[in-house]
Amino acid sequence: MVSYPDSTSAERSLPIRRPSSVVSHSSRASTVRRHRQHRSNVGSPSLAPQNEFPVFTHTGDVEIIISNGRKEMRYLLHKLILTQCSGFFEAGTSDEWATAGDVTNAGPSNGTALSRIPSGSRPEQKRKWRYEMDWGTGDDDLPMLVQKKHQPTMFGGDPSPPPQPPNARNKPAAPQSGFFRSMANFSTLHVPAAPAPETDPDDDIFRDYDNLFRIFYNYPPSLDAVNIANAYVECKSLLQLADMYDALGVIGPRVDHHLLRFQGRLWKQIAKYPPSYLKLGYMARSKAIFAEAMVHVVGQWPQGINQLRGQIAEPVIELIEDKVDEMDELKAKIEVKLFRLSLTTSRGERVSPSSNWLDWIAVSLFRQWLAENTTPPPVPILKSPRPQNSRDGAPLPPPPVFNTGRIFRLLGQAGSSYLNHDECKRFLRLNPDHYNRDNLKRFERRIDEIKVKAKDAVKPLMRNFLELDLREGGLPYLTCTRIDPQDFPWDDI
Repeated sequence: MVSYPDSTSAERSLPIRRPSSVVSHSSRASTVRRHRQHRSNVGSPSLAPQNEFPVFTHTGDVEIIISNGRKEMRYLLHKLILTQCSGFFEAGTSDEWATAGDVTNAGPSNGTALSRIPSGSRPEQKRKWRYEMDWGTGDDDLPMLVQKKHQPTMFGGDPSPPPQPPNARNKPAAPQSGFFRSMANFSTLHVPAAPAPETDPDDDIFRDYDNLFRIFYNYPPSLDAVNIANAYVECKSLLQLADMYDALGVIGPRVDHHLLRFQGRLWKQIAKYPPSYLKLGYMARSKAIFAEAMVHVVGQWPQGINQLRGQIAEPVIELIEDKVDEMDELKAKIEVKLFRLSLTTSRGERVSPSSNWLDWIAVSLFRQWLAENTTPPPVPILKSPRPQNSRDGAPLPPPPVFNTGRIFRLLGQAGSSYLNHDECKRFLRLNPDHYNRDNLKRFERRIDEIKVKAKDAVKPLMRNFLELDLREGGLPYLTCTRIDPQDFPWDDI
C-alpha cells in the first residue's frame, strides 16, 4: 500500500521560494522601511494628543476656560467627575437645565435642515459643555463660571476659526562694525537689576480654581506646607470657593488633612485666633479643628462674639451658648463649695471667733479674697469724663469682659500663686497685737490647708480637652469644655 504525503502540511512546513530578484527587492524594502521608522521617531515630539489632567482630549466633555486677558487656564474635564463633586455642575449639566436652554434657543430652521439628512448619515455627537469665567463689572462682584452655549459643527469640529499664527518678523539688518565695540563698552557699565515682575492680583483666583479641580481628580492641592499663616489664607479662600460651587463635602477633608500635618503649630495658631479657625473648621467639617477652636471660644466667651455673630451658622452660635451655660452652672456649683470651705479644731468642730480666732481669720481672709475676685467690680457712682476726642452722642466703649477663669486657674495651682507669704504678713500686721513669728507661721499653715481643699474643689474645672500642650504656659481661661460626637452641628445638615 502506497502512502502519499499530506499536501496541506507540506504547504505549511515548506516555505515558498521566490526568484532571487523578488527576494532581494523585498528584503531591501523591509530594510528601508525599518530605517525610515527609526529615523522618523528619533528627535521628534510625540504627536499623540493629551488625555490626562487638566486636558482630557479623548474623553473630556466639559470645557472650562479661566482667562483675564493676561493669563489663561484651560481644562477639559469629565461631567461624571464634576457632577459627583459639585452641586453647581450637577445642576448646570442636568437634563432639566439643557431642556430649558433648548426650548428658548430652538428655531424652526434647524428641524427643516436636519430632516433633509438621512437618519443613517447623521453623526452621533457626544454632548459637551463649556464654561467661561465671568469676572463681573464691579469690585464687589465675585468671579463666577458661566455656562456658554457649545455649538459644534456637523462634522464634530469647533465653529470658531482656528487661531492665526503670529505675524512673522522681518529679518534684522546686519550689525555695523561699531556695534560690537559699543556693546563691549556698555557691558562694563553698572546696569541696575530689572525690577521684579508684579504679581497678578488674580493669581489667587487661578490657584484656587486649579486646587479645586485637582482635588476633584484626587491630585494633591498646591498649598503652603511650611508657613501655617499662608496655609490658613489659602485654605480659607479654597473653602469659600468650594462653598460657591457646593463642593465642601469633597474639598473639606483635603483641607483638614493638609492643616493637621502642622500638628503642634496648628494648635498654637488656633489658640491665637480661635474664632477664625472655628469658622474654618466648620466649613471644612473638621472635627479636630472645630473642637479645638470651640474650647477656646467657650473659655473666652463673650470675647469673640463680634467675630462670629452673623458670620457663622446659627446652630454654631447656639452650641457655643449651650456650652457656656453648662460651664457657668458648673462654676456656680463649685463657687458654693468654695465658700463653704472651713477649718476644724482638734475636736472636729468648725472654727469660730470664740474657739480659735487666728484660724477663723484665715478662713475669713480666703473668703474675702474669693468674693473680690469672682464678683464683677461695682459700677462707679460718678460718671467718668468723656474723652475730648469722642464725638457727641457716641456710645462709651463697653466695659472689659469679666472672666473668672483666671481665678479658678489660680485656685487649681495652689501654692504661692495667691495669698502668698507677703500678703499674709501684710494682713497680720494690720493687728499688731496678733503679729509675731509664731502666729505668722501658724497662719500660713492654715491658709495652705484651705488652698489644698480649694484645689480639690475646682478639679472639674481644671480638666483640659485641648490638643495644645499647656505645660509651656497656662491659659487665662478654662478649657474644660468637652465636644461630644453628637455636638457637631453639621451632622444634621
